[in-house]
Amino acid sequence: MSCSSCSSRSRPWPASRLGMLGDEGFRLFFPLGAVYAAFFPLFWVLAMGFDLPLTETVPPALWHAHEMLIGAFGAALIGFLTTAAPEWTDTEPMRGWPLWALAALWGAGRAVGLLGWDGLGAVGALADLVWIAALLVYLLRLSWLKHTDRLLVFALWLAMLLACTAAARFGFVAGDIALAQHALHLAGFAFLGLLGLALARITVPVTNLVLDPTENDSPFRPHPGRLNLAPGLVLVAMAGQVSGLSPAVNGYLLLAAGAAFMDRVAEAFIGRAALRSEIVMLAGASALAGTGLMMTGAAELGAQWPAVTGLHVAFMGGLGLGVYAVFCIAGLLHTGRGLGLSLTVRAGALALGVSVLLRIAPDLGIALPGPLHAAAALLWAGGFGAWLSVFWRYMLAAPMDAPQTAPADAPHADLLAAAE
Repeated sequence: MSCSSCSSRSRPWPASRLGMLGDEGFRLFFPLGAVYAAFFPLFWVLAMGFDLPLTETVPPALWHAHEMLIGAFGAALIGFLTTAAPEWTDTEPMRGWPLWALAALWGAGRAVGLLGWDGLGAVGALADLVWIAALLVYLLRLSWLKHTDRLLVFALWLAMLLACTAAARFGFVAGDIALAQHALHLAGFAFLGLLGLALARITVPVTNLVLDPTENDSPFRPHPGRLNLAPGLVLVAMAGQVSGLSPAVNGYLLLAAGAAFMDRVAEAFIGRAALRSEIVMLAGASALAGTGLMMTGAAELGAQWPAVTGLHVAFMGGLGLGVYAVFCIAGLLHTGRGLGLSLTVRAGALALGVSVLLRIAPDLGIALPGPLHAAAALLWAGGFGAWLSVFWRYMLAAPMDAPQTAPADAPHADLLAAAE
């Protein structure tokens, strides 16, 4: 167990709910991300109508993409890094007013983005850019203080996300929709790069916990050269997009990046333990990210579906299920619980997967009855709502010892520290 974990256990826990939420990044931002991920699609599709133009200059689909990436997944990113970075560097986690300040900046961007207010677009843009920049400075500061390079690769991807978000927001303000769309696609790829890094650091310790709950051995040891293969090839694909290469070349680069994510799926083949829900979710996130990237590449090479179909699979499926898996696994282990997910939470993960299938069915020529966008939004919201219904009380409680009653549960381990 890391020094930061030990020190956090030796001090009194906050007595109020707000105090507990502000005690560590995951406690505040995982619920915020889950609420926004559940609420925003429902608000957009059901209450406002997906095709209703809410702004004078920006197509509603781009606002929707921006708010899911920078809004819902952005909150997950803040919660993950403000929890993981202290564990990886044996430092005290961010607590109290700095977390609430980040939440205020993130919330300001959402208040503007929710309705797409043109008049306050610059305010929302500034708020989003400031919280991403603050997170970047936080990682660089920890790296400097601890003389470590463990966080630098995350800092690099954050810097790229900052640049992509700035370009997208500039496109919104200037009315350059082509620039905004291109920048948002690159922002989604930046999140996929971050997802690849996170999965590489989470999958190994989780798999070892599943295989050996006593933690006396580490039976699963993947080749180190594969750890950063997927993010690296995503970076190459992004470079191709920025360089203005031909659609065919970009298509092959996306195929290669997708294949690297599919390579990570092979790490789930660990025998009967591969059926554990934690393993399935981690492998599923890689599979959907890889499939989506390959579908996007195939579209560039002349496939019959549009490129946006592959992007939906990669962003909605790969990122969505990846975020859900992090919410579940880190939410359990950082509240002192062992691995083992309830039926409600597992049903939530399944709902996310089905929502992706419903969203892309029309693009693939699959005729299904009913309003598919609305059904997809309901299932997506139900998935994150299922997580929140179980984990909300965990976020408000002090860590407990790992339960010993459920055979599927493993003893408590500090996941994020073990990842390094």
